[in-house]
Amino acid sequence: MTNIVAVGAQWGDEGKGKFVDWLAARTSIVARFQGGPNAGHTLVVGDERIVLHHVPSGILHEDVHCVIGSGCVVSPLRLAEELRELDRVGVDWQARLLISERCHLIFPYHEALDRAREARAKGDKIGTTCRGIGPAYEDKAARRGVRFCDLASPEGIARVWENWRFANFLLEHWFQAQPVPRESVEEALEVARGWLSRFVGDAGAWLRARMRRGASVLFEGAQGALLDLDHGTYPFVTSSNTVAAAAAIGTGVGPLAIHEAVGICKAYTTRVGAGPFPTELYDGERLLDPIGRHLAERGQEFGSTTGRPRRTGWFDAVVVRYAVEVGGLTALALTKLDVLDGLAEIKICTAYELDGKQLLLPPADPAALARCRPVYETLAGWDTATAGVHDAAQLPPAARAFLQRVGELVGAPVRWVSTGPEREEVLRLR
Repeated sequence: MTNIVAVGAQWGDEGKGKFVDWLAARTSIVARFQGGPNAGHTLVVGDERIVLHHVPSGILHEDVHCVIGSGCVVSPLRLAEELRELDRVGVDWQARLLISERCHLIFPYHEALDRAREARAKGDKIGTTCRGIGPAYEDKAARRGVRFCDLASPEGIARVWENWRFANFLLEHWFQAQPVPRESVEEALEVARGWLSRFVGDAGAWLRARMRRGASVLFEGAQGALLDLDHGTYPFVTSSNTVAAAAAIGTGVGPLAIHEAVGICKAYTTRVGAGPFPTELYDGERLLDPIGRHLAERGQEFGSTTGRPRRTGWFDAVVVRYAVEVGGLTALALTKLDVLDGLAEIKICTAYELDGKQLLLPPADPAALARCRPVYETLAGWDTATAGVHDAAQLPPAARAFLQRVGELVGAPVRWVSTGPEREEVLRLR
């Protein structure tokens, strides 16, 4: 039995869904431990492209059970839509999904507050997906949140309406925005208390019991290490803890139950939304360097949840080194190596320069990080295509040298490589 946590090692969008889907075929259970419908894990299976927001990426494997852990926040309406989509493509999920009764709920008033705050921010936008994640976690931290288990009591239902009235007061009097109609909240309540309730239970106890009987668990994170609430590029972060240590807290198992921590990263760097980005070459609109456009177009860099164009840049070993150290990562899975095919040379940021000093880890102050200048090491590119390669020995020597150097610089070996969008396009390196 080996229990693995898989997390993003950059600013999210690293290809976690595809890699978790691949690992899921080798495990018994996949458990999500944080985040909500702001995560978008894209899976390509045959001719079908499926984007999962709440449901763990292992749901496409018919023998794998999936858990949405207590560290997640759940929109009943969006989860119901997602499950209907799985029905549409013929995925038999109903006997294999368990939602923690301790999950906090996202209601329409959370989404309205999210949109209103982002609109009011103007030049200081965080880049939120406006899915209500932040306001729901805010209610949780303020001890006014509502969980699935709370819906069984009159007090819990009363708290929903109290929160709705308070949210509408803020929307009308502070944000000068439209209030949320009662009917939309009633619809979310009806779904949460109705057919979704059949899949809700004590997920922590279920996981612990299965692990005692020898089941292997893959703990799936959303977003990336640099978006962690405590350890990321604050305030340009998400509202939960995304590093590997959060897996135990967000599912209700002990930390010693996790045996390995794998970080997923791209062969280059991307970011969606605002925040400092030292190796940026293309900001989604302005072309800062032709390579940035190449990475964006070849990598099809658009957010799977928002559709926004991603910002792109060279591989940043400073960022991934930090993710390795903060997350205790034991190995890396590197995605989209094929996007670098055909480039004459490839650059890796090995350090930052800030006010005459060289840094090997990013500064905590976002203003200081924005002033950092990347120190690059240049490697030879390769002409031979890596796309679709199924044997690591067939990788071009320059590609193997790149992978070796990445592992040396960040302090964790590259153990797996993705060379295309299909689930079978994953190589294990010796």
